[in-house]
Amino acid sequence: MSSIDKYLVQALDNYPYNLEDALTSLEYALSYDENNTQALCLYGRFLAEQFKQYEEAKNYFQKAIQNDLQAVGVYPYYIDTLLKNEDFKEAERLIRFAFTVKGIDKFEIINKEVLLYEMQERYKEALKVAKQLPLYNYDVENKTFIEDTIERIKSKKALVSSIRKTKK
Repeated sequence: MSSIDKYLVQALDNYPYNLEDALTSLEYALSYDENNTQALCLYGRFLAEQFKQYEEAKNYFQKAIQNDLQAVGVYPYYIDTLLKNEDFKEAERLIRFAFTVKGIDKFEIINKEVLLYEMQERYKEALKVAKQLPLYNYDVENKTFIEDTIERIKSKKALVSSIRKTKK
């Protein structure tokens, strides 16, 4: 195992439970290879999830993908960051591209698309996409998640409809 692998494993093992050790190991990993895709992704996650520094995190995710377009583990975190930063057009483009990446978890990416529409209050589209989730589900544990997602969107759609009727 190379030094970068050792530090990367330590960083992954410590994140998010021991942030100080995770960050130290991550900095060592990046000092060995500043273009390591996994290290860049984890650093982007660290910035987005812990410090809410979405713009800075986006730079790390972009660099990770530039180094390896097939880095299937980067896309979900990058999309999450774009959604949290309300960069909806950019998130939509990345979702479309992610579908073309061989080996990507399509269930996870479709769920990101559902969130994209839901965050934009486009509930009809969110519901339509959510109903596609079972087609890409290969894990029996996700059945409840899918049902809850569809129910959540239906509830929001009904609430918005009710509010609109009340305003009239």
